[in-house]
Amino acid sequence: MLSHALAERLRDAVAWRPSPGDRFFIPNKEMDDEVFHIAEMTVEVHTHHGVETVKFNGTTEWALDSLPKDDVLWLPREDQLRSLLGEHFVALEQQPDGWVVTYRAADGNHRTRAGDVEDAYALAV
Repeated sequence: MLSHALAERLRDAVAWRPSPGDRFFIPNKEMDDEVFHIAEMTVEVHTHHGVETVKFNGTTEWALDSLPKDDVLWLPREDQLRSLLGEHFVALEQQPDGWVVTYRAADGNHRTRAGDVEDAYALAV
């Protein structure tokens, strides 16, 4: 899973349009280890007075009805990160010390390396 530090770095670089299946966490609320998923019936995103809001419904164990989307941090999945790279993506390689993503930039190919495949993709993004 994508590290929280890289998710924070991606926040300003990538616009998140929440959709079912997306993962997120709520930083600075003593719940950093808790991962939530957007899912119909339990966690939905609505616009309330012009602000996108994450709404917790029904039997969600956390006693919070909703909070602004900007208060949560998206944890993009591998497929979402690869999609963000788009035509710049060249290759993914598993090596003994982790994962390497090769991507195309204006000045040639570049490589990122990380222990987790999602982190390697995020570094490329």
